[in-house]
Amino acid sequence: MPTTQKAQPSTQTRGYSLAKDDYRNRLRRIEGQVRGLQRMIDEDEYCIDVLTQIAAVSKALQNVGLGLLDEHLKHCVRAAAETSRAEGDAKVHEAVQAVDRLLRV
Repeated sequence: MPTTQKAQPSTQTRGYSLAKDDYRNRLRRIEGQVRGLQRMIDEDEYCIDVLTQIAAVSKALQNVGLGLLDEHLKHCVRAAAETSRAEGDAKVHEAVQAVDRLLRV
């Protein structure tokens, strides 16, 4: 399996920086939904109800991912493309790989 390079922490502004509170709140809601799933299992809830909640959590995480991807394209990829074609191409390739990871089931 190929290794992936992780972005190093940086002081530069990220595309999602202006919406960070929104993302944090959405992730906290998702965290609460996951805790609710744990409770449902503990309380032997009906299988279909648990599956429905799993689908809701999955969709919520996908929406967060798509929002971050949108911000990445608008901010990081655009800025790289304005810097140089090579940097822009590298960011586009990175974004395509991210989309691939989001779409894998």
